[in-house]
Amino acid sequence: MKRKTLLSWSTGKDSAWALHVLQQTPNVEVVGLFCTVNKEFNRVAMHAVRIELLQQQAKSAGLPLHIIEIPNPCSNREYDDVMSSFVSDAKTENVEYFAFGDLFLEDVRRYREDRLKGTGITPIFPIWGMPTKELSKKMVSSGLKALITCVDPKRLTRDFAGREYNGSFLNDLPVDVDPCGENGEFHSFAFEGPMFQIPIGIKLGEIVHRDGFVFADVLPNSA
Repeated sequence: MKRKTLLSWSTGKDSAWALHVLQQTPNVEVVGLFCTVNKEFNRVAMHAVRIELLQQQAKSAGLPLHIIEIPNPCSNREYDDVMSSFVSDAKTENVEYFAFGDLFLEDVRRYREDRLKGTGITPIFPIWGMPTKELSKKMVSSGLKALITCVDPKRLTRDFAGREYNGSFLNDLPVDVDPCGENGEFHSFAFEGPMFQIPIGIKLGEIVHRDGFVFADVLPNSA
């Protein structure tokens, strides 16, 4: 019997790849995506992606989207309260699994497991432990396309923001930067790939330095 599963969605390549893996997992039925959004700016937290593009991703994936609004700034207590409410709602819909696109950060995985302990919902990690060097190349060769939306300038130079995640990008990364950006070196927006029914039309907007990070604004083609 397939387990009803909600996937934590960041708009980036890792959550997109997690969806691709889950779509091929026999005992899992992905019934929706959930994503935290900064209520003040109407953008995806950290990735700074516009809600309109988030919605287009869900539509292309053929899945319902659950937008979880969080305040700005958001304390740990506020975040936990909002997520606890969402977990309760999901449980009433007979959701059994929450899936996450984490790769190797043990503290992040432990946090998710702790927060779901005793709720009746089991956390699963479909791409956990995949070697990121090989995984990054597999993503690119599969046709997954993503744009770099955020760069930590302490780890990467500003010019990496706004670039496409492809072989050239991977070749240019410093040796101490994880090729999937799992340590927070960069974030992305996935706009095409085997997990989507149709590509999401986008164009690059302004690149700005804000709050210690470099952000590349992604615009819908219609803008």
